[in-house]
Amino acid sequence: MTALGVTIQRLPHGADLALPEYASPHSAGLDLLAAVASPVELEAGGRAVVPTGIAVALPQGFEAQIRPRSGLAAEHGITVLNSPGTVDSDYRGEIKVILANLGPAAFTLERGMRIAQMVVAPVSAVVWREVRRLPASVRGEGGLGSTGTMPPV
Repeated sequence: MTALGVTIQRLPHGADLALPEYASPHSAGLDLLAAVASPVELEAGGRAVVPTGIAVALPQGFEAQIRPRSGLAAEHGITVLNSPGTVDSDYRGEIKVILANLGPAAFTLERGMRIAQMVVAPVSAVVWREVRRLPASVRGEGGLGSTGTMPPV
């Protein structure tokens, strides 16, 4: 994994929280923490915009993807509603996470809790080349389940 220098600002309401960090040496995502002033009750079926207490200045050509944490999703049904969320390289505001509770019970978010993962990734700029007809492919126009769920026999 290649290290990329990214400028980060700890905001006043997140001053006592750790900066995002990797849980293991080969983790792809950095853990984001909840910078809430007091516990937030996330009702079943509810959603909340949760502050992280940080802002970043990503290099041009990169984005930060905000993704759910698998443990919260599997154990409690907590997910990132607009998954993956995108932080653009020109955004300088606080990173906030839209969490949704798809589980059957209320869930309490505590200050400093790991709530999501942030993956910094390169992006490509697109230059459209409009054509009258796209080149053929094996799949063609089949979509929405057209490849099935089982391998071909």
